[in-house]
Parts: sequence; C-alpha cells; structure tokens
Amino acid sequence: MKMKSTTLAAAFGVAARLAGKALSTPSGTASKTPNVLLILTDDQDLLMDSIDYMPNVDRLISQNGTTFQKHYCTMALCCPSRVSLFTGKCVHNTNVTDVRPPYGAYSKFVSQGLNDDYLPLWLRDGGINTYYVGKFSNGHSIDNYKDPQARGWTESNFLLEPGQYDYENTTWALNNQHWKSYPGDNAITLTTENALHMLDKAATAGKPFFLTVAPAVPHVGLRSDGKGSFAPIPQKKWANAFPNAKVPRTKNWNPQNIDGAVSWHQNLPYQNQTLVDELDAFYRARLRAVAGLDDMVADLVAALESYGILENTHVIYTADNGYHISQHRLGPGKKSGFETDINIPMVWRGPGVPAGKVRNTITTHTDLAPTFLGIFGLPPRTSFDGSVIDFETEAIISTGGAGAVVEHVNVEHWGSANAYELVAPHADYTVKGEDNNTQKSVRLQGANGSHSLYYAVWCTNEHELYDMSTDAQQVDNLLPHVLDISQIAAQAQAPDDGDGDGNGNGKQLLGRPLQRVVARLDALLMVLKSCVGIECTDPWAQLHPQGDVNSLQDALAEQYDQFYASQPKVMFSACKQGYLIEYEGPQQAIHYAAGGGFESGQKMSSNYTDTSGVSMSAWSS
Repeated sequence: MKMKSTTLAAAFGVAARLAGKALSTPSGTASKTPNVLLILTDDQDLLMDSIDYMPNVDRLISQNGTTFQKHYCTMALCCPSRVSLFTGKCVHNTNVTDVRPPYGAYSKFVSQGLNDDYLPLWLRDGGINTYYVGKFSNGHSIDNYKDPQARGWTESNFLLEPGQYDYENTTWALNNQHWKSYPGDNAITLTTENALHMLDKAATAGKPFFLTVAPAVPHVGLRSDGKGSFAPIPQKKWANAFPNAKVPRTKNWNPQNIDGAVSWHQNLPYQNQTLVDELDAFYRARLRAVAGLDDMVADLVAALESYGILENTHVIYTADNGYHISQHRLGPGKKSGFETDINIPMVWRGPGVPAGKVRNTITTHTDLAPTFLGIFGLPPRTSFDGSVIDFETEAIISTGGAGAVVEHVNVEHWGSANAYELVAPHADYTVKGEDNNTQKSVRLQGANGSHSLYYAVWCTNEHELYDMSTDAQQVDNLLPHVLDISQIAAQAQAPDDGDGDGNGNGKQLLGRPLQRVVARLDALLMVLKSCVGIECTDPWAQLHPQGDVNSLQDALAEQYDQFYASQPKVMFSACKQGYLIEYEGPQQAIHYAAGGGFESGQKMSSNYTDTSGVSMSAWSS
C-alpha cells in the first residue's frame, strides 16, 4: 500500500501562504521579500526562568510576536542540535551525535556531507544573502576553519576554539581570514559589536538576507589555554545584578526521593547546602550573562528599525538546548531528556506572525529550516524530517494537511552524561563518565490538553514514563525498575482480574489500563527512533496506513489492543557512545492492515539522504 504524498503539497501551501503574508503590506501593495534575523543562544534554559530576566526580549519580540511555550530540541547537546536546526533533520539522520569526534563536532558535520547540503546553501541558491556571527559548531577551531570552510555564507565572523567559550579571550575569524584573539574584551560585548557590524552589511546590500547571531552564552566558560572552566562572566554593567536570585525551588529541585529513577540516576547523592549555595551563585552568573544578551537584542532591533526594515524582518530568539541545575539532583549541564533540557525558549516576530500570542502546541528545531524556506517563498525539501510552522493556526503540516496538529517530539541521546560544568570537587554529584546516557524517547502533548506524556527507553532497557498532566516536574516514574521489555507486552495481554481495568495491574492512564497505553507509546517510539522524512512528522500513518488513526487518543481505541500488544518492542542490545543502529534493536513496526489484520512494515533506510531535492521519500508494504 502506497502512502499518499500529501505532506509535500500541504507544506507547499503553507510556504506559499507564508511568502504571501511577507510579500504584501496591510494595504495589499507589493513589498520586498522579508529578511530573517535568527538569534541562537547557547545552553539557555526556559524552565529556570531565564527569559523572565529579559525585558527587551519580552517588549520587542514577545509582545510583538508569538511565544512558543512548547518548542523543543530533539537532542539536548550543542552540536547535534545546531546541525539538526540547519538541516531540518533528526539527529539520527545527520549522525552528528556528539560535540567531539568520532561521533560529532565540525569534522563530523563535514564528513557526513552536510557542509554541502544545508540551509545557507539552499537560501543562497534562492537568491538570499546569508550571514553568520558567533559560534557555528563545536570543534570549529583555528586549526580547521579553512579546511574546509563552512559553506554557504555570504559573509561570516566565526567564534572559534580554543577561545570559543573564554569570556575574556575569545577568538574570531572574519570571512575566514586569519583568526584573531581579543584578551581582556568581554565576549558578550564583542558578539554584540560583531553582530551590529554584520547587520549593517546585510541591511545595506540591497538583497533579502538571513542573519544568524549565535553568542556562546550563557554556556559555561572554558579557558582558551585549556586550564579549566568557570561561571559565565557578565559585562560590568551586570556584574552585581540579581543578588537574591536562586535556582527555582520546583518539586524536581534536589529531591529527597528519586527511587523511581533509572539506575545511573538513583546513585546521585542529595546535594548539601554548600553545593546548593555554589550552584545558586552559578545560576546568578548565568542570569547576568543573559542580561547582556537582552541588551544585544535591543541594539539589534533598534538597528533594524533605523534601517527601516524592522517590520519586514522575522526576528527569532531561541537556544540550541536547555539546561538543568540541581533538578533531579543533577549537577549543572544538559544531555538529559528531562523537560528542563529539551523544552527551550523561542519567541518570534515578523510579517504574518500574530502579535501577543502564546502558542502551546509542539514545534521543534527540525521545523525551522522548512519554515525559513517558506518565509522566502522557497519550496520545502523532501529530505526534511520537520515541517513548516503555520503561524495562522496551531498546526504544523503533516499528512493531515493544513490544520493537523503534531503532538510528538522525537527525543534521543547517545554517550555519557559526565558534564558537571563547574570546576569544583563535586564529581559525585553528577553522573560519572562511565555511566551511559544513551536513550530514545518521545514527548507527547495532546491537542486541547488531552494528554501530556514523556516515555523513554534506555540502553540498559530501563524505562521511564511520566504523566506530565499531573507530574510536570517528572518525579514520579510510572515504570520504575522495568527491565524486561517483554513484561510490557505480557501485561498488555494479561487477563482481566475483575477490577475492570482489562489487565490485572490495576493502574490506569488516559482512561485505559496503563500497559495498554505503554504499548501504544512503545510502538510510536519504534517508528520515531529511526524515522526518515514523512515518518517523523506523521508516525501514526506508518502504523495505520488507512489514515483513521492520527493521534494517541485515536490509537487508544480498544479495537487496536491486540495489534499494539503484538508490536516488536523498543530495546537495545548494548550501550554505545554513538548512533550504531545494529545495537538499537528492532527497527520495523507492524502495520495495521485493512480488515483488522497485521502486516510487517518496510522501513526506509535510516541512512537515507536526499541529494536531488526532487524525489519524494515513501514507504510501502
């Protein structure tokens, strides 16, 4: 059975509508193609309230645009997330899964062929000038920035290693000329100056432009001589600001009880007062650095206004990933699938973007490249794993066409969670380097608040499930100590014990037996964990090709109980530091056939890449 190729047509429609909005003034007269200013920060949290300390972002972007409350990265780590953003692909399809070789960094970006096939090249081919200021990639250094150069940028001023994170000795290379370090100059001040200089070039070149400004802030500081890390260093103006600020004392902050956590997590000790005080000080340092970014935003918006192009420019403020400090007893860092790390800031103003709106449906970084192409009136690429954001509705475009709400985020991680990002003798307060952090998970947010879930399978085959409608802080794992994946299938098929729940364990979720729900979530994750293209945006169609199931709520119908109980289960055969698919268990879900039978699925290769920009990927059975 061939799946209908409706996604591309629907995406074309939204792209045309985006371009049409941008190309007409309120009076209907012709206007210029819009511009895009993307401000991409480094390790900035949403759920520890950093945005609340940015009044300029609120006044100049949020109040004049849309706030995306449920925007996500799909891997909470700098380099993989950035590559995903600029390619529109899930991390398992870029295979850039780390910040260092062999599984990540700039060298991996190049060796995967992505330097020849990503957003600035597509924009340039469409007649758009492209500019970049700041951090491009981990491993982008004074030794390799010319070999090869990052392609596609009309002009650039890259922030390079080893001074990429040294707040008082950053290293820059303007247009890939010889690099230069700036000892004694604050990184935030330099980034602002370089961004304004590049904006002047972009605004006066006489062509529509795409400008990325990517400060390596509020990332932890790393000395350019390799001799340690330190808290972010703010500009003098903000050196003593927010003296009473503390990490928000949410329910998941340094919890007394983590008995339901996965094994590596259970070993984390309770943080003592000395450490808590240190981490509060670190939190304040981050806020002070963020305040400098807020000033930068004000300067950039003022510059756009001075050139007379503010109202014809999309201004987006977001981060590569989120951050945690003490939540779930973790030391400072990212790399988890918890909401602190994957739910990230994004506010957006521009032509056709509703002002003062708060949007609560899911979007991800994989949706940004398709949306940017749409803004410039360029067609979406068939290799995208993301979709075009429709600003007029709560939708992004899946096979349901305009008006279809995507409810899921495909989340993944490989490697070790050994990043305690401060120089302090507290290594026992975070995950050791030998503890593996490889997992696949799915975050679901139902339309109209029908459900809010997070489901994860670890490389140890431990499981996590959080009902975030009642447990937003993710402290009550509904699947503690589940190691045998067959247990889920067995419980899903267990006979009724007379309590009316249909299996024998007495637990309910979303009005169905818990294990019936788990069977659906596991099947959904089976599709998403190695999805390609349309599978990523419309995974339910992979399970139900007839098109009658488009959400978890649809899939929970009792008629599908046996179908989901019979699905192969997500599992790992070993914990590995990178994406090695042979260790990641079954890859094919079963299709629900017409008449109620089951069919084995035929998946596209996880290594599929589209180089033509023409062919439409599809699966068949």
